[in-house]
Amino acid sequence: MNESRRCFLKQSIFAAAGTGAILTPHSSSFAIAPIQRGMGARMKLSFAAYSYRKYLAEEKSMTMMDFLDECAKLGLSASEPTSYYFPPDANDDYFIQFKRKAFLLGLDISGTAIGNTYTHPAGPERDKNLALTKRWIDNAALMGAPCIRIFAGTAPKGVSEEQARKNCVETIQEACAYAARRGVYLALENHGGIVSDAKGMLAIVKAVESDWFGVNLDTGNFHTDDPYKDIAETAPYAVNVQVKVEMSNAAGKAIEPDFERIVGMLGEAGYRGYVALEYEAKPEPKDAVPRYLERLHKIISKA
Repeated sequence: MNESRRCFLKQSIFAAAGTGAILTPHSSSFAIAPIQRGMGARMKLSFAAYSYRKYLAEEKSMTMMDFLDECAKLGLSASEPTSYYFPPDANDDYFIQFKRKAFLLGLDISGTAIGNTYTHPAGPERDKNLALTKRWIDNAALMGAPCIRIFAGTAPKGVSEEQARKNCVETIQEACAYAARRGVYLALENHGGIVSDAKGMLAIVKAVESDWFGVNLDTGNFHTDDPYKDIAETAPYAVNVQVKVEMSNAAGKAIEPDFERIVGMLGEAGYRGYVALEYEAKPEPKDAVPRYLERLHKIISKA
């Protein structure tokens, strides 16, 4: 446990002692503090493979190795490969070769992403999702990815949102114990379901006790009355950021993303890490992506 986390927990214990509160390992009194880096903000640009799903999954005109070439051609210093698009038979040697190619192209692997659901109670479904997570923790360690984007999920039929959240915390806790042994962060994305707003996100984030856990902040996934407010509230817990080129509020009204404002919020939170463009808009990706990357690069370089 790092020193800032240890100090925070001590302060929580003393505060609770004064009120006669009884603390449990997952009580809010043990909530993790915002991440303290102490060096000022510093952001680096990456690019999510999900942006090129048209070529990787639909047309199958590009492989994940090709995606690394694309990232290098785009002048990036990092790449975010999404797990969905790796060959189903990819083995340890494949991921080692993937890491080698990225290194020779001058690319960091900023992180990877899996599709999972953690709201199941103990049983076969939870075990299946944990097995998926552990397999990708191993893959991430092999290819040098420091972080994995994870989902929470929606409440299963017959399960209350409160119980679904408890299930999620328990599952993340177990997954983080494994991730810690491999030196890989797990980052929970604000992706609908029980984490559709900052309140739902932070209820889970503050209940998980691990130095290898944080938020994967997706700037386009808060569809609330004020998405920017939710971004500001979760930014202090971010260990990875994905920027969308589209936003909308609770009424479904489109909001033009203010990249300068978003980067400013990350700066105020002292964020140091990767900002990955995740493109989901309709215009042709290969036409639109270079323009958005250039724009983001200019904004980040001034932050």
